Amino acid sequence: MTEQPDVPAPISQPTGGPACTLCGGPACVHWQRRLTDDEFTEYLHASQSRRDELTLLADSQQAPPDFGPLPLPADCTRAVYGCVNHAVSLDAASLIHTKTCTAPNAKDLPHCDCTPEPAPPPEPDPTPTPLPVSWGGTGKA
Repeated sequence: MTEQPDVPAPISQPTGGPACTLCGGPACVHWQRRLTDDEFTEYLHASQSRRDELTLLADSQQAPPDFGPLPLPADCTRAVYGCVNHAVSLDAASLIHTKTCTAPNAKDLPHCDCTPEPAPPPEPDPTPTPLPVSWGGTGKA
C-alpha cells in the first residue's frame, strides 16, 4: 500500500473586510463618490450632534471648543466597493464620482454612468535643497 501525500486544505474565502456594494461578495476595488443629499443631511446631523455633545462635556473653566465650519458637500465622500465581477476600471476608480453615480451597475461596467471629477493636477517636483558649502556645494539654489 502506497502512502498518499498530504493534500493541503483549500483556502477559504475571507469573511471580514468590505463587501461589494452590488452583490455582497468580497471587494477587490473601491472608489469614492460624493454623498447624496440625504446622506449629506444625515452626516451634517451626526456632525452637529457630536459637536453639541463635546461642547456639553467640555470643561466650563476652559475656552469653549472651536470646531470650525461644518463640512460642505465638496468635503465629503463615501467609499463604494466592487468585487471581481463588479469593479470599475482602475482609471475610473482613481477619480471621485458624482453623487448620482450608479456604479457598480452591471450594465455600465467597467465604466459608470457619470462624469467623474477631474483628477487634481500633479504636484510639481520639489526644488532640491542646495548642499552646504562645507559639503562641496555652492550654498545657492
